[in-house]
Amino acid sequence: MRKIIPIFVPHRGCPHDCIFCNQKKITGVQTDVDDVMARNIIEEYLKTIKKGTHIEIAFFGGSFTAIDIETQKNLLTVAKEYVDRGIVKDIRLSTRPDCISHEILKMLKSYKVSIIELGVQSLDEIVLLESIRGHRSDEVYESAKLIKEYGINLGLQMMIGLPTDNFEKCMYTAKEFVKMNPYCVRIYPTLVVKETGLENLLNDNKYSPFTLDESIYIVKKLLVLFYKNNINVIRVGLQSSEDIQLGKAILSGPYHPAFRELVEGEIIKDYLEYIIKEHDIKENITINTSNKNISKIIGNKKVNYIYLKEKFDITLKTISKDLDDDKLEIIFNDSKILNLSMDDIYNKLYEIYGI
Repeated sequence: MRKIIPIFVPHRGCPHDCIFCNQKKITGVQTDVDDVMARNIIEEYLKTIKKGTHIEIAFFGGSFTAIDIETQKNLLTVAKEYVDRGIVKDIRLSTRPDCISHEILKMLKSYKVSIIELGVQSLDEIVLLESIRGHRSDEVYESAKLIKEYGINLGLQMMIGLPTDNFEKCMYTAKEFVKMNPYCVRIYPTLVVKETGLENLLNDNKYSPFTLDESIYIVKKLLVLFYKNNINVIRVGLQSSEDIQLGKAILSGPYHPAFRELVEGEIIKDYLEYIIKEHDIKENITINTSNKNISKIIGNKKVNYIYLKEKFDITLKTISKDLDDDKLEIIFNDSKILNLSMDDIYNKLYEIYGI
């Protein structure tokens, strides 16, 4: 089991005000964090974590490596202490591609940082420019290469739906991510947050976010692409909080509290529709699976169950069974059984989607 102890450093160090960003709203943190606060946060989390858990300390929220060097060292000293004591396995941080260098990486390595996530957002130059990112795509490739040369695991973060973005640009960025072979990826649909440049563009009718349906359509293909290439997608969509809700910090955009479940449910629906046509299924479908998979098979608010019933007059049934999480047994047409792995599904959809 893996647990993350998140320490948010909102907007500290960021040399640019990206058009989509209001870190204090996104993280829910209004004050800067120092080494004393970091230690208190770690100790509070440790009280709730069972022994034997793989624990990470993660510095999120700002561009960590753009903070003044002494503050970086103070925070990392605290985190490293827990690694040295064998309590914590990994130290993770997020930063900008233009805030990585040999000197920075030598320092981070000395403090046992093991995972660096780059906030890339897009590899299309126009999207980067219109989003006021303040860096070019070549800086992403250079930083990613350096991080891996230092033996540090590389994470990449992308956003879909930034100004001038479209399906083709999203797929281009994702395919370039695959070439960089990251340890992990995060995908965030762009939301219009209060007190950002996007709010101004929205009010001036100069920006329209992707719809929820558009975002699901794009992200399901991104997930299949990443899964097909054995890349772990550790987050899809912003985590819900008191502020991260439509009508509060979120003014517009494809927000849903269960966005990943919507996307994964759509992937399963597409595959079920394929096998219905491929095997000429006329009756009901029963899927044996681990309990973990049941919600995405049925779909959020039973959307897949409803879809198959309305379109094909087929009833979808799931049975919780002692199977590995990546295994499914699909039963149909007089007890014919398909024994599948999730990889089989991703490989077939990779072909169907024409990725």
